[in-house]
Amino acid sequence: MRKKFLLFTALISTVLGSLYAFNTHNSMEANNKTEIVFIEQDWTKTQQLAKENHKLIFVDLYATWCGPCKMLKKNTFTNKEVADFFNANFINASIDVEKGVGLTLAEQYNVSMLPTLVVTREDGKPVLFTTGYLDPKELMKFAKAAIDKSKK
Repeated sequence: MRKKFLLFTALISTVLGSLYAFNTHNSMEANNKTEIVFIEQDWTKTQQLAKENHKLIFVDLYATWCGPCKMLKKNTFTNKEVADFFNANFINASIDVEKGVGLTLAEQYNVSMLPTLVVTREDGKPVLFTTGYLDPKELMKFAKAAIDKSKK
């Protein structure tokens, strides 16, 4: 009977230990996943938050079929350094130019190529824009240039 109890206790300890290790690993992995936090398709909310927080707005204007847009979201917006910088310094908006407010913003910012990335003031006045895919280093350079230009 004692052997069965010890065997049962060892089995339960192993299972619980494995579950703990699995959950700890998964929660650490989730905490390490960093990406730019975007407000999706809501220009009014974006401007409101920018005014409340006295921040510039970073706008990603994209289309669902755009290959470079998908690469930007997958490779650049998920870079930890980029995400930390953008989340700290901007209110970030991601807008599909083929629906809703995206149609208006595409016209307002003369979008002719995708992706189009725009940094604006709280009121939506453009500070700086660029088009096409940017790697993390290029996007950081763009963001810092926009911040510098906004101070002039």
